Amino acid sequence: MKVQRVRRPAARRRGGMNGQRVLMAEAALAGGAALALLAWELPSLRREMRIWRMAGGFRAGRRYP
Repeated sequence: MKVQRVRRPAARRRGGMNGQRVLMAEAALAGGAALALLAWELPSLRREMRIWRMAGGFRAGRRYP
């Protein structure tokens, strides 16, 4: 005798989020936070790169500690 599982079509109609959608939402939030942090820190990163280039960059070697 073969037993079949009962399908519940009403479970999908409840509007609940499945795991993949939750992960996609979390990834979107994390990506947005990372992008906001990068945009916030961009002016200071540009300033640090300018100072590093004025100090000699890779060519400075061990001249500066």
